Amino acid sequence: MAAVDAPPADEPAGRRGLLAPWSAHGPLPPLLVGLTVLTGIVDAVSYVALGHVFVANMTGNVVLLGFALAGAPDLSIPASLAAIALFLVGAGVGGALGRRLGHHRGGLLRTSAAFGAVLLLVGVVAALGADEPVDGARRYVLIAVLAIPMGAQNAVARRLAVPDLTTTVLTLTLTGLAADARIFGGPGGFGGPGGAGLRRVAAVAAMGFGALAGGLLVLEVSPAAALGLAAAVSVSVALAAHRVARSTEPWATR
Repeated sequence: MAAVDAPPADEPAGRRGLLAPWSAHGPLPPLLVGLTVLTGIVDAVSYVALGHVFVANMTGNVVLLGFALAGAPDLSIPASLAAIALFLVGAGVGGALGRRLGHHRGGLLRTSAAFGAVLLLVGVVAALGADEPVDGARRYVLIAVLAIPMGAQNAVARRLAVPDLTTTVLTLTLTGLAADARIFGGPGGFGGPGGAGLRRVAAVAAMGFGALAGGLLVLEVSPAAALGLAAAVSVSVALAAHRVARSTEPWATR
C-alpha cells in the first residue's frame, strides 16, 4: 500500500494545507500518534529499568550492542541480543498479520494493538514488585513482552504507510524536518509540502511526551506503573480501531 501524496480534490483547503496527506488516511493518523506515545513509554521502561537496553528503537539498540562488545560498563550483550531477536520475532508476527488482515487497515491496526495490549498487561504483572534495575529471569521476560509487540507494531505501521508515522523511528522524520527547512532553501513552514512540518513535529512530540511520562513513572513510582500506562494506551488504540474496523471508506482498503 503506497502512501498517498495528495488528498482528494474535495478536501477543505485547510486540510489540504496542514493535515494532508494525513487527511487521506481517515482516523489512522491519530491512532498511530497514540502508538508513537506508547513507544516512548516502553523504551523509557526498557532503558531506565531494564539496564540500558531498547526494545523499540533498534538503531539505538544495535549501537548499544556495539558498545557492550567493546567493553563499555553497565551494558549487556545478552540483553541487547535478546531485544533484537525478539523484536524480529514481533516484526515477523506483524508481517504475517499484514498479509492476513491487510485488506482492511482498521482491522489490521485493531488486531495489532490488541496483541500488544495483551503482552503489555503480562508485562505489568511481571514487573510488580521488581527491584530496580530489573535483573535475572524477570528482566528477559520483560524484554520479551515489550520487544515482540514493538516489532509487530513497527511492521504494521510499515504496512499502513501513513506518512511520517512509523511509530518507532524518528531519524528520517527529523531528517525531513531539517532538510525541508526554509533556512536551508526548502519549502519550510508547517504548511508545505502537504503540511509535512506539522506532521513531523507531531510525531517527534508524541514520542518525546511518551518518554517523559514513562521515565517519570519509572523513576517516581515503578516500572509496573509505567507499563500500566503503556497498556492503557494500547487498549485505547485497539478499542478506537475496533470502532472503525468495518468502515467502507476509501482509506480503509487503500
